[in-house]
Amino acid sequence: MSEMEASVSAPPPAAPRHWLRHAFANPSFVAGFVVTAAIAVMALLSFFWTPYDVTNLVVADRMKGMSAQHWFGTDHFGRDILSMIMVGSRNSIAVAIVAVGIGIGLGVPLGCWAAARGGLVDEALMRFNDLVFAFPALLSAVMITAIFGPGAINAIIAIGIFNIPVFARVARAGALSLWPREYVLAARAAGKGKVLITVEHILPNIASLLLVQGTIQFALGILAESGLSYLGLGAQPPMPSWGRMLFDAQTRLIVAPHLAFFPGMAIAITVLGLNLLGDGLRDVLDPRLRRQR
Repeated sequence: MSEMEASVSAPPPAAPRHWLRHAFANPSFVAGFVVTAAIAVMALLSFFWTPYDVTNLVVADRMKGMSAQHWFGTDHFGRDILSMIMVGSRNSIAVAIVAVGIGIGLGVPLGCWAAARGGLVDEALMRFNDLVFAFPALLSAVMITAIFGPGAINAIIAIGIFNIPVFARVARAGALSLWPREYVLAARAAGKGKVLITVEHILPNIASLLLVQGTIQFALGILAESGLSYLGLGAQPPMPSWGRMLFDAQTRLIVAPHLAFFPGMAIAITVLGLNLLGDGLRDVLDPRLRRQR
């Protein structure tokens, strides 16, 4: 291999030699991983089994407290709250996954393109991102549902549009820091185009940034979906949703506080677990933070 070919080869993305050992030695990562895995398992399990059928209304059992038959009690229709939380988890996770996927799929190419082209293209794309970023997911959902009506699909679109400028900014910032590096300059001198350099050298080295940002946006996506469902703009009955459960419980807090407590705790624990996972990934994947530990 010639000196030019050797110099063109970019260094591998920053990662510890024994990544898993470093990851599971990080308390934040372990706590976040355990919580996130438990929520994911619960969502997967709900496809095959729940303690009770969430579409079965048992008026005689309405608003019962915690018991051996209903661990989390029942709602105002007699439905088992634990079963509804299990089924509602897959709706929240699905919305967040697709919304983050939209943000990554559109935002990352835009950010990398802006960093590669620079000049007027970079300026125009970033100003467009600022315009999109000015409309929060909630406001976007209100506008979308005013035209197309409420529903989970419209919630996904609204949250996904909000994620695009977030990932575009992260990708652009990471790419701009890499374009002046020696191995990128050597790749350009060897005749590689900007697209090839981005795919081979830029994206692998900003993958850790995108991964950490993805966990953060995933948590925010669950919060946004819950908020939209609370306002009646997300998943529609009879599909259970954590936000919808909070909305139904707000007029019954005094007589049945468990109606709001358990779905509220499900949202809080899920978001906390994802934030801990993101913090742990940042600590593990950032060499500077590892050296400080």
